[in-house]
Amino acid sequence: MTRESLKSQRDLEVYQMAFNAAMSIFELSKKFPVEERYSLTDQIRRSSRSVCANLAEAWRKRLYEAAFVAKLSDSSAEAAETQTWIEFAVQCNYLSAETGRELYKTYNSILGMLVTMIHNSDKWVISANKNK
Repeated sequence: MTRESLKSQRDLEVYQMAFNAAMSIFELSKKFPVEERYSLTDQIRRSSRSVCANLAEAWRKRLYEAAFVAKLSDSSAEAAETQTWIEFAVQCNYLSAETGRELYKTYNSILGMLVTMIHNSDKWVISANKNK
C-alpha cells in the first residue's frame, strides 16, 4: 500500500500493530487483581489506547508538519509509557516474563515506526501545492 492510497490512520501498519497490542493488553489485564483496577490496569489500558488515539489525531493534522510531528511524539511517549507499565506488570507477576517480552518487543517496533515517521514527516504532510 502506497502513502497515496492510505485513506485513514487505520490503514497504517503502525496503527494496526498498536491497536492489536492495545487489545491484547486489554484482554491480559482482565486477569490483573481487583486492587489494581484503578492503578495499573487503568494506566496500561489508557496508555496503550492513547498510542492509537494520538496517531488518529496526527493523521488529521498532516496539513501542519509541526502539529503532525507533535502528535506523533505524543504517540511515541504513550508507547514508551506502556512499556513501563508492562515492566511493572511482569515484576508484579501479573504477566509472564515471556508475555511481557513479546509485548515490550511489539512496542519497540511501534516506537521505531513512529520515529521513522517523525524523521520523514515531510513525506507525510499534505501540501496545498501538491494538489496544484
